[in-house]
Amino acid sequence: MKISIERAVLLRAVSQAQSVVERRNTIPILANVLIEAEGDQVSFRATDLDIEVVDKVNATVERAGSTTVNAVTLHEIVRKLPDGALVNLADDGATGRLTVEAGRSNFALATLPKEDFPQMASSEYAANFAAPAPVLRRLFDKSKFAISTEETRYYLNGVYMHVADGDGGKVLRCVATDGHRLARIDADLPAGAEGMAGVIVPRKTVNELRKLLDDDEASIAVSVSETKVRFATPEITLTSKVIDGTFPDYGRVIPTGNTRRMEVDAADFARAVDRVATVSSERSRAVKMQIDEDRLILSVNAPDSGAAEEELAVAYGDEKLEIGFNAKYLLEIASQVDRENAVFMFNTAGDPTLMREGNDQSAVYVVMPMRV
Repeated sequence: MKISIERAVLLRAVSQAQSVVERRNTIPILANVLIEAEGDQVSFRATDLDIEVVDKVNATVERAGSTTVNAVTLHEIVRKLPDGALVNLADDGATGRLTVEAGRSNFALATLPKEDFPQMASSEYAANFAAPAPVLRRLFDKSKFAISTEETRYYLNGVYMHVADGDGGKVLRCVATDGHRLARIDADLPAGAEGMAGVIVPRKTVNELRKLLDDDEASIAVSVSETKVRFATPEITLTSKVIDGTFPDYGRVIPTGNTRRMEVDAADFARAVDRVATVSSERSRAVKMQIDEDRLILSVNAPDSGAAEEELAVAYGDEKLEIGFNAKYLLEIASQVDRENAVFMFNTAGDPTLMREGNDQSAVYVVMPMRV
């Protein structure tokens, strides 16, 4: 194999590959990226046996062929090469080395046989549909903060993507929860997604998927089976196993009887929470909210380090309420709000609180209070 490729193009491909490979693995080949050159295209394939990413780029192929090389090492080399450099990759099967040349730099990297590289078993996808990148980006970006990191509740370690009943008919919905907070985001149901089985997309896949969704013009082809999910653009294909488990009935924890309504400027609220939480060394310190007629007082009392208080103007016309929340949870939920105002719906100090973005019903957040 012998190819020439621009540094920027190569860097983008190998950075996607090296983020998928598992750093601490016991199988050496899993640390490698499979490079396959044919025609005028080169594909870079990496896997950790749960996720597989294939990135196809255009290059000058002098000699077709394939090899595998350490993904992290190749990425580090390409990252440190000067901008605009033309990179030559040549594989010598006899010596088991891949030479990387750019300008006056020359590297020889150890390779492993391509036959040892694991291929992810293909799947019959029951549902296939296309969705614009900004739609999928919103669904996953706004829900992923609530993914649980508790390995024992493995079925919460991802985003539950499924078809659900919304206010105006069927919607494509993403839900994540860790038991303390919940995010439920809806989008119009794309054509072809009607019969899709609900799947739990793992946290690592959600993070890798983010790189495919940066291009606002891109249309993402989504394929779903009971065991796998695939997201593809013409250049990049990301295939992942889904979490084998049953997502809980999240509808039961979304409160419907919360009548105390508070509306506040989302950016001002987030900054105020951040400021008062500064006095506490623990990020999980409770922020106390005292809400009265059109007035909100945020306070933190940390006996070992001090106290803080800040007052905000809000729209609130109900009876006085005192309620406490984990400062980190409040900040994460407030930072999801794209619109100007955040609307909080309270019941009592011990009940879950609902939050929406203005009058938008397509994004709903729930957060459990803390005792203060």
